[in-house]
Amino acid sequence: MIGRLSGNLLEKNPPQVLVDCNGVGYEVHVPMSTFYNLPALNERITLLTHMVVREDAQLLYGFSSNDERSAFRELLKVSGIGPRTALAVLSGLSVSDLAQAITLQEVGPLTRVPGIGKKTAERLLLELKGKLGADLGGLVPNVNDHSSDVLQALTALGYSDKEALLAVKQLPANVGVSDGIKQALKLLSKT
Repeated sequence: MIGRLSGNLLEKNPPQVLVDCNGVGYEVHVPMSTFYNLPALNERITLLTHMVVREDAQLLYGFSSNDERSAFRELLKVSGIGPRTALAVLSGLSVSDLAQAITLQEVGPLTRVPGIGKKTAERLLLELKGKLGADLGGLVPNVNDHSSDVLQALTALGYSDKEALLAVKQLPANVGVSDGIKQALKLLSKT
């Protein structure tokens, strides 16, 4: 399998680019987040790739970061989600926004992606809960092992996921569970 491409950028035709690697041109499909950060034509580029082999085609998908590629691979594991839809999700949402939507179980951001309806968004949230956030845990700001316990405690006390996450984000790093709950409750009582 092809895991990485390095070469000169020959063409940009969204969502596809053509990369020349020592005389061989590779057509690579990229999400718009990667596309917007591409260098000028004929400049050097490096893309992390994921290859999809189908009965009628062999397709390369490229990403500027490992987080994007990991999110793409997790999206492909969801039933009914193919490479084109996974690419659309990553074009419509940053990886951190996707991880946050999954953590908060918010359907809204996903339904704004073309081709994703409410049922598909709900299936994505259900099947990716705990998976995408666990693999890309650093993407939801300031959520560590203790913070997730504090988050669960606050939701058990009746606060919404959004309120609890906002309070947890304001906590200092490496705060203990009991201190974190006390500090978060103080923050929530002020709002």
